[in-house]
Amino acid sequence: MYEVQQLIDGVWGSGPDDGALVILDPADNAEVTRVPEATEAEVAAAVKASRVATAQWSSTPAAARGAALHRVADLLESSAEQLAEAQTAEMGRPIGLARGGVEAAVGTLRQYAELGPIHRGRALAGNPEAIDLMAVQPRGVVAALTPWNDPVAVSCGLLGAALVTGNTVIYKPSERSPVSGWLLARLFAAHLPAGVLSLLTGGARVGAALASAEVDVVAHVGSSATGRSIAAACATSGAKALLENGGSDALIVDDGVDPVWAAEQAALGAFTNSGQLCVAVERIYVLRPVADAFVAALVQRAEALRVGPGRDEQTEIGPMVDRRQRLLVDAQVRAAVADGARVLTGGIAPDGPGAFYPPTVLVDCTDQMAVMREETFGPVAPVLVVDSFDEALSRAAQSPYGLCATVLTGSMSHAQQAWRELPVGTVKINNVFGGAPGGAAHPRRGSGQGFGYGPELLDELTATKVVHIAAPGGPTGHW
Repeated sequence: MYEVQQLIDGVWGSGPDDGALVILDPADNAEVTRVPEATEAEVAAAVKASRVATAQWSSTPAAARGAALHRVADLLESSAEQLAEAQTAEMGRPIGLARGGVEAAVGTLRQYAELGPIHRGRALAGNPEAIDLMAVQPRGVVAALTPWNDPVAVSCGLLGAALVTGNTVIYKPSERSPVSGWLLARLFAAHLPAGVLSLLTGGARVGAALASAEVDVVAHVGSSATGRSIAAACATSGAKALLENGGSDALIVDDGVDPVWAAEQAALGAFTNSGQLCVAVERIYVLRPVADAFVAALVQRAEALRVGPGRDEQTEIGPMVDRRQRLLVDAQVRAAVADGARVLTGGIAPDGPGAFYPPTVLVDCTDQMAVMREETFGPVAPVLVVDSFDEALSRAAQSPYGLCATVLTGSMSHAQQAWRELPVGTVKINNVFGGAPGGAAHPRRGSGQGFGYGPELLDELTATKVVHIAAPGGPTGHW
């Protein structure tokens, strides 16, 4: 059992009470922890403490803020196994993937620790008798609402960028991964002044209270439905909404590619982390000449994956985060079957404890099915066969989301056409995951708004001020 506490104005406290959330291990339903639900008074106290702390933290030299992040990264490295085990216990992530998430988090903190001190404005070419410049300043108080599916890496991105640019942060991890958030906040708090970082735990009510509070930025990574609620709250309060939300990411398998290799890529994209990634492959469009061989290889790969408890080192596919999420995924699969889709493997929630769901391959899918239109967020690979590359691009573009897409092709002209035409923030050619560190893109449509990663995230979390300084007494004055 973890004893999760909240942090407000440098003081840890507010343990579980009658309103506590109970977190269960999705592998065996064992109780992991009980987490306090922040009250309205606690939200208000955290906002007040953060506001008071802004003066000191914003005036702290950027190099000192960066050095603090490096020290947190050192602690994170030495605590990596504890953070990985917490992810596995509370949301079922296979331990190897969990370790990879912590490793990515360390790299992200070090990236922002180095970028923060050199993040600056620019001088302007104006009247030679004056000085004109664009200066950046912290926005103030940032409410960071983070997801459960990659809780350490994503949190370190938002927290690192916000803190190194001089903002104070009120951090609310997902109610499905509060232990990871609590452990991470303890590492940060060890090297920050009181009030610079607050930790609040709880569910949607706490998140809504923060989004409506007197903060300057609400940075949210999570579902599109929650993102829309946050955007509406920010429209009223005047806070900046920074949103990286859901997706229904397409994979296009072009004619002429190796179908076995393509199936390995599709399985990696659709089934990693039980499909619970915002950049997971959610719908597949395959050219007819390679469709049969591709589908056969995909089924074979799905059936070969080792499903089991995330703490087992051999596990490739762990349980889903909880039974509620499994029910949503199973409902989409059942609806697709009712509308004519065929299940080639998986598709049935197993009996017994936990929230396991098998890797599932669906064929004979249509654009109207929820598995091809909405975000499934589960280990499901729905396949639609198309007759041309242009048709694949057209169908892939017909989505209310615009996060990512992947194209597997041996044609340079098709690769060029795809990245230009697909209305998404990130296009990946011949690799479902990967990319250079520091990449940042604008999600489109229901997938959010603003840069969520890379050096550009520092721009999102600062405000630019134009300054014009003329010599006293006009052109004849002296400095």
